Amino acid sequence: MSALMKMWISFGSMGFMFLAILAIFFSRYKISNRFFKFITALIAYILMFLAGIIMLFVVLSGPTL
Repeated sequence: MSALMKMWISFGSMGFMFLAILAIFFSRYKISNRFFKFITALIAYILMFLAGIIMLFVVLSGPTL
């Protein structure tokens, strides 16, 4: 995999992290319905988990030339 492709994949992972932060913020402070709080928090934790897996993939796939 080329270094440029790894860069775009890592940017996607950072985007997932940013969306997770926004979702947790809205879940805790802006949404009053318990069902929607749960759904947004679940989505946020799934995004954070996926971002971590993607970052591990990028880091552990090694350097490219």
